[in-house]
Amino acid sequence: MTGRGKGGKAKGKSKTRSSRAGLQFPVGRIYRLLRKGNYAERVGAGAPVYLAAVMEYLAAEVLELAGNAAQQENLKILRQLQLAINNDEKLNRLLGGVTIVQGGVLPHIQAVLLPSKTKKAAA
Repeated sequence: MTGRGKGGKAKGKSKTRSSRAGLQFPVGRIYRLLRKGNYAERVGAGAPVYLAAVMEYLAAEVLELAGNAAQQENLKILRQLQLAINNDEKLNRLLGGVTIVQGGVLPHIQAVLLPSKTKKAAA
């Protein structure tokens, strides 16, 4: 008996933290950026997973709304993304100050400039 042990298990293929969490966004990259960005002295193990999940949810929500708008008009341009964000109340509150390149401006006519509604004379 030489004390070599019982022959270790062969290591399987490594799984990324993104695949363990069932996410598409890169958890490892977000963790690295959180550490490098001086947001806090220490970063917990669950923080990048949670942040990646939130970012993935927001991206999916925006892309779904923009896809619906693009499908209705048979166009795939950044204007549809801008209109989709601004038509949704919650996303507009969140991303109201964001400038989207080639997004155009929102059509808005002030109420004062609209033709006045006159009552028709009942005859």
